[in-house]
Amino acid sequence: MRNTLMKICLLALFPALCLAQICPEKNLQYWQAFPPGGESDLSARHQQGVLKKKCGAIDTVVQYKAGAGGALMWSQINGLPADGNNIVGINLPHIVFQPIEGQVQYKTADISPVFWFHYTPDLLVVPASSPIKNFADFLAAAKKDPGKLSLGGSGLNSANHAAHERLNAAFGVTTIYVPFKGTGDMATAVLGAQIDGAMSYASFALGNKTRVRPLAIAMDARHPLMPEVPTFKELGVNWVDGAYRGIGVPKATPPEVRKRLSDLWANLNNDPEMKEKAAANGFELVNIGVEQMDAFMKERIALYVEGAARLGLGKK
Repeated sequence: MRNTLMKICLLALFPALCLAQICPEKNLQYWQAFPPGGESDLSARHQQGVLKKKCGAIDTVVQYKAGAGGALMWSQINGLPADGNNIVGINLPHIVFQPIEGQVQYKTADISPVFWFHYTPDLLVVPASSPIKNFADFLAAAKKDPGKLSLGGSGLNSANHAAHERLNAAFGVTTIYVPFKGTGDMATAVLGAQIDGAMSYASFALGNKTRVRPLAIAMDARHPLMPEVPTFKELGVNWVDGAYRGIGVPKATPPEVRKRLSDLWANLNNDPEMKEKAAANGFELVNIGVEQMDAFMKERIALYVEGAARLGLGKK
């Protein structure tokens, strides 16, 4: 019966019935690889609310198993029940960089993505109290005292770490990277001016508008909610990138269950409430489901392998 209804759904004849067929039958356990307070947690909370609206019969239980820049959770993903009721938040380039470095207990091939729902553009930020008022001030300070400025980020061998190294190389400066368990922990250090700034994301700046000063962003054009912030392209570097976030499942999860979860997350991304929340928090929505997954992952892995070679990952 369910297969017959799914075929009807493909014809889009009965939208409400179709949604009912992709809603989970039991509560979802949504595992997070980073502590509360960061972009991954905020995304999960947005999805939790919209999921309740769409699938009222179930709850989405957000759980945390943070550590090792996300690697603690990702190394245990295949030990979860492969029932479609256990999903894990996953991040790029983290799940490519970390295994290349070789200090984690999983390989990229151990992770089974079913949907990538957004990316957050890289962004350089300093505390609002900082004497650094713009990117020119930042460059001057970094070149005056090489190795003095400290920039925080979420995890080792993460998108923030890669962006930090890219910043140093692109502009010929030397700054120190300070890794934190997640953006939430990093925020405390930045807002308290315990470090000089951070290589973070657009979402971090938008969530702390009066407490931080964004200096440059990795987008094609200026962010509509931060029109005063120049892009790295304007500053002479062709840099448009950030961190992708999605959901993964244990490898033993059946193909039809992966497809159902992929379709459900696509439905979430198309919800007006989700679009509004994403725009307000600096998340650029993407819709990469199971049909596009192999091609997308092949492209991203090739890109990140090149980036890892430039960073010297795996050569220690």
